[in-house]
Amino acid sequence: MIKHILIIDDEPDIREATQVCLEVSKGWSVTTANSSKEGLAMAASEQPDAILLDVMMPDVDGLATFELMRANPETQHIPVILLTAKAQPDDRRRFMELEITAVITKPYDPLTLADQIEKILS
Repeated sequence: MIKHILIIDDEPDIREATQVCLEVSKGWSVTTANSSKEGLAMAASEQPDAILLDVMMPDVDGLATFELMRANPETQHIPVILLTAKAQPDDRRRFMELEITAVITKPYDPLTLADQIEKILS
């Protein structure tokens, strides 16, 4: 089955590299959003199989975005995988308390990213 992944990240290079990586290695359908607001709207309208969410973004950060998704009945069921450079034990504990599906630390290996995501979602 072809998965649909939504990437929410304010860095154009990260969005593009991640999108190409997932499309080429797995043939998945990938859409991208450059802000929390855009990502929340796309998550509700597109109903992706999973969301890759950056933690550190201007305006509304990834954790606040995640909480908004969980508060919305249209998006609360979508698995969220954080892409973050913030991987200290305190950060990870907070992520687990929020019941985030998984955390992938930046920089990630583009050659194994799709396999990591596939394993997380199975």
